[in-house]
Amino acid sequence: MCAERMQRIILAIILGINMGLAATQPQIAFLVQLAVIVLLLVGGFTGKCLSLEILRQFLPPCGASGKDRP
Repeated sequence: MCAERMQRIILAIILGINMGLAATQPQIAFLVQLAVIVLLLVGGFTGKCLSLEILRQFLPPCGASGKDRP
């Protein structure tokens, strides 16, 4: 498993949990959604994604080995 794929999986899990929180805890769901938006905007504008930087410490980037390519 490579870092970029793991980031997408984790992001999907966070958004799924956030959907459940929206029904029961809308204030917490709003803060989680805001954090995800800020993280994606910072990554988009700067080219440095904090979550990918952390994941790459534990996992290789995609394309580092031939088996991670689709």
